[in-house]
Amino acid sequence: QVQLVESGGGLVQPGGSLRLSCAASSGSIFSFAYMAWYRQAPGKQRELAARIHITGTVNYADSVKGRFTISKDNSKNTVYLQMSSLKPEDTAVYYCNGDSPSGRTSWGRGTQVTVSS
Repeated sequence: QVQLVESGGGLVQPGGSLRLSCAASSGSIFSFAYMAWYRQAPGKQRELAARIHITGTVNYADSVKGRFTISKDNSKNTVYLQMSSLKPEDTAVYYCNGDSPSGRTSWGRGTQVTVSS
């Protein structure tokens, strides 16, 4: 079972930036066809923020397009989410996810991002 561990969350002012990291252990991010970042705000359902295919193709939610960038470093077995121009509505717990059409999936425990002045 590949384990995913997020880091990099915290408190940031509106307009600021953060970079989240998702490190895989006991396996490789190549175990999954997709690596993604989801987020869940208080009282709301978990939603997809960004996703990267094993080929490098990326997809973003409309709400983060142009502000967030997902990337991966194969040598470090890590996926990143660079977040810029952060807004209060970006406040959420951010979860790393690995997923494949075969049904193999793994979730991290999440990291809190709070955007507030």
